[in-house]
Amino acid sequence: MKPSEIILEIRIVLESPLPGLDYGLQEGSGKSYQVLQKQRSDGQDLVFMAKVRAMILGRHTPKFLGPVIQGPPLERFVYLDIGTYAGQFDSEWDRRLKVPLKGIDPEWIHMIVEDPTRCLEARVPGVGADGTPTCGTIKPFSGWRLVRN
Repeated sequence: MKPSEIILEIRIVLESPLPGLDYGLQEGSGKSYQVLQKQRSDGQDLVFMAKVRAMILGRHTPKFLGPVIQGPPLERFVYLDIGTYAGQFDSEWDRRLKVPLKGIDPEWIHMIVEDPTRCLEARVPGVGADGTPTCGTIKPFSGWRLVRN
């Protein structure tokens, strides 16, 4: 059976990030990346949306593709850039937050195809236990869920 490719929307909600700090969705990698949807935090949740491609490979976690997708095939993730990485050059912070694309039920992808008013959503904390912007790979990560747009 040939894998099918599906376009779907993902939403990342950054909960209560530090005020006055810029955040953005990273497109591309290395030194030639772009910051999409750049937003300055006022302490309220920030929302980032992206269209991605997903290939269903049997019963396994879907393989995600697209310009905002990072990492090797079995460990895909999305970066949120923070401070200087988001283009805020006067910031004291230069961080990236890795949002893993793990634990997504392939059935959810089929449900999105049947009902395009749905999307995948991850909610991630904007501030770590030490009071600084959350960075690196989110731990613990509550995962993705299927929600309505």
